[in-house]
Amino acid sequence: MKNVEPTYLKHQFLIAMPHMADPNFAQTLTYIVEHSAHGAMGLVVNRPQELNLADILEQLRPDIDPPLACHGVPIYIGGPVQTDRGFVLHPSGPTFQATVELGGLALSTSQDVLFAIADGVGPQKSLITLGYAGWEAGQLEAELADNAWLTCPFDPDILFAMTSEQRLGAAAARLGVDLNLLTSQAGHA
Repeated sequence: MKNVEPTYLKHQFLIAMPHMADPNFAQTLTYIVEHSAHGAMGLVVNRPQELNLADILEQLRPDIDPPLACHGVPIYIGGPVQTDRGFVLHPSGPTFQATVELGGLALSTSQDVLFAIADGVGPQKSLITLGYAGWEAGQLEAELADNAWLTCPFDPDILFAMTSEQRLGAAAARLGVDLNLLTSQAGHA
């Protein structure tokens, strides 16, 4: 028997199948930050919440009025884990106190990235989330085997050039899939 190396999905999108029952992930597009034999971490990138960057800055810098432009910067629900923790996806280049390079994309988790965005000196493109999605070892693989997700190569245009409402359908379209035509039944040979 051939020894097959596991395939990991770091730097890919997960597309929730239409029958996804978990309300945390129904109709979501998730960017996979890390995936290994130990588990996976991702950020849901198409679920804006009622908060905006100005709301966050009012908590972090209560003595400074946030710039008006910050009211138009949405904060996304990144997932159900640690919903008080912030994550900022942005193109590679600028680094902050806590920045991890992801191959053309970077993830920053320190407050200085938020201040830089507010002050107009941060990344030109960014997506800010509160919380993340996490899977234990083998959990994501089991969900994939159960037909809960499709995978799609990462595309920065989907993340930064489209509205949140367009992202899920655009990722599926990259695979030639119309999510409205999919069934919840998995085929097994």
